[in-house]
Amino acid sequence: MAGRRFTILMADDDADDRMFVREAFAGKPVEVKFVGDGLELLDYLRCQGKYKENRNGHPRPDLILLDLNMPRMGGKEALAAIQADPRLRSIPVIILTTSREECDVHQCYALGANTYIVKPLSFDNLVETMNSLHIYWTDVARLPVHAIPPDCA
Repeated sequence: MAGRRFTILMADDDADDRMFVREAFAGKPVEVKFVGDGLELLDYLRCQGKYKENRNGHPRPDLILLDLNMPRMGGKEALAAIQADPRLRSIPVIILTTSREECDVHQCYALGANTYIVKPLSFDNLVETMNSLHIYWTDVARLPVHAIPPDCA
């Protein structure tokens, strides 16, 4: 990831949660983009709707933070759509939600989530969680390049 900003796309309808995540990544080489629900997330990822005209202004994310409870299309439905699309399924999806329900955890992993995180209650714990997430996904994990190499197709 050296030499370029890490791009995170967060799908969450809660303005406070978006603000807290933005603040948690302040000062890091991270660009955080936001969408308000699963339908807007898919439009962003597929360069459709309002994201069709300016593709360069809407970079493919390195990581998706996905809330479960959103209007129009929730996180589970969006996750299923991402995993069903061969062009998108290599993007790591981190569930970041208030739900502690075991059923939600199992369903999200079965649908292909890479990690399930219950939103921390305090801002300090959120910053700590986002720091750990950033370190893992930028320094520890190896992510695929955005274009699929010809010999892998």
